[in-house]
Amino acid sequence: MSESQGARIIVVGGVAGGASAAARARRCNERAEIILFEKDEYVSFANCGLPYFIGDEISERSKLLVATPELFKNRFNIDVRTRHLVQSINVENKTVSVLNRESGEEIEETWDRLILSTGAAPITPPIPGIDAGNVFTLRNLNDADAIKAFITEHNCRKAVVVGAGFIGLEMVEQLHQLKLETELVELQPQVLPLLDSEMARFVQNELTDHGVKVHLGTALEKIQVENGKACSLKLGNGTQIDTDVVILGIGVSPAIELARAAGIEIGVCGGIAVNDVMQTSHPEIYAVGDAIDYQHGVLEAPQRIPLAGPANRAGRIAGQHAASDTADPMISPMGTAIVRVFGLTAAITGLSKKSAERNQRQSRSIIVVGKHHAGYFPGAQQLFLKLTYDPETGRILGAQSVGREGVDKRIDVIATALKFKGTVRDLAGVDLCYAPPFGSAKDPIHMAAFVACNDLDELTRIKEVDADLSGYQILDVRSQQEVDTFRFPDITHIPVDELRGRLEELDPTQPTITVCHTGMRAYVAARILQQSGFENVHNLTGGMLMQRYARPELFE
Repeated sequence: MSESQGARIIVVGGVAGGASAAARARRCNERAEIILFEKDEYVSFANCGLPYFIGDEISERSKLLVATPELFKNRFNIDVRTRHLVQSINVENKTVSVLNRESGEEIEETWDRLILSTGAAPITPPIPGIDAGNVFTLRNLNDADAIKAFITEHNCRKAVVVGAGFIGLEMVEQLHQLKLETELVELQPQVLPLLDSEMARFVQNELTDHGVKVHLGTALEKIQVENGKACSLKLGNGTQIDTDVVILGIGVSPAIELARAAGIEIGVCGGIAVNDVMQTSHPEIYAVGDAIDYQHGVLEAPQRIPLAGPANRAGRIAGQHAASDTADPMISPMGTAIVRVFGLTAAITGLSKKSAERNQRQSRSIIVVGKHHAGYFPGAQQLFLKLTYDPETGRILGAQSVGREGVDKRIDVIATALKFKGTVRDLAGVDLCYAPPFGSAKDPIHMAAFVACNDLDELTRIKEVDADLSGYQILDVRSQQEVDTFRFPDITHIPVDELRGRLEELDPTQPTITVCHTGMRAYVAARILQQSGFENVHNLTGGMLMQRYARPELFE
């Protein structure tokens, strides 16, 4: 499609994907006629900022409005029509039927190219009381306004958040900051189900340390309603929770009804199927954002990834291709995500260990404990980094990190390595900036890669944090004071600095696990043993510190 053709491009839906598509289409084709229909009041707003607006951390509502219809018209010559619902698509005639939600008028518009950015809808379970007036979901600015107004007008003191994913945790934090007594309910046995359980436990502890009561492994069964309002929740385990307001953060489902009715192919994961320039099964119709199935960058298979970053990038590609017939292909997203929970940050990119196993990908994981910058420089904060990789090729499969500072930097670096199909050996040599206020000469990223390389080279093999240790002689090389604090039930205790002179206390024919606080001294011990006739030696990754999170029942 050349610029002189003056194509008519219709975009269905705004926010991240649709607004980006419309603006990019204009920048690539000045002659095109571009119309954007948005069913709600606001065409482009910062939906990721909504929890922080509810909690007054973002105090000015106007800051959330990224672009207005007036800006789109004046700067981009794009006709934005809010409160207009596209009801159907006629693929053969290239038309859409549109309802003006204010006037009730129905119109029909023609298109040469059509871009669908229909988003996703919050999941609401079909349980008694779900329609109560104080049970809310959070998807747009009107939802945020309603939640904020209800809390203020009804002087709410107690809140329950259902769902411990990213949005749920952000809402817990913000409700707590509003001085509401907040409880969290999650069907899975852990918070942040995308993370591995031992990494998620840091977040759980942060919640409980701030007085949030966490209910895990139990479903919301019923909402008790009085005078049209939820007054208590009954959980599947019999627990009853009194509340003034309920926020549902269970997840979202792709809004595919419009596409399905038009005969557009739906993908295996339930979103609209697209190619790498966001074309659907009808090449003149594109789809972007939370409504689509993405090709996952590690799995190289379709996945649902309802995140703002991929939605913006997909919108840019679709807009350019719709306007000019050319665009760079979409780079497959890795599901890189991050959340702040009070003073703690948790983030992930690529595959967790459990997601690798679920998708039948061979993998191994190591955990290192470091500082976010030089330990001797004031303010150094502890940082936990879990690296998952292919045990044969060394290809990086994913990473998770938890800490109070520096988490985003490490995950972003590893996400970049993932994009280029990097290996742990690549990561071991990556050249990162260093000065004491910012990092370490051997960054936690390097340390994680070094451990993985040692494992691949069989210099020191690792045992994963949740490995079955039965049948091993466990050598604990910490100090006596550390061992007295917490320990495995059956160990041989030899401090690492005494090990060379006390090797006779160990059986070299027995498989051996070395342990210390974080794994560093145990690595030294393992090397001593391996060069002293011990053939089957492993280092327990993350040490005893991570055992507190992987096997807390051992230390209660």
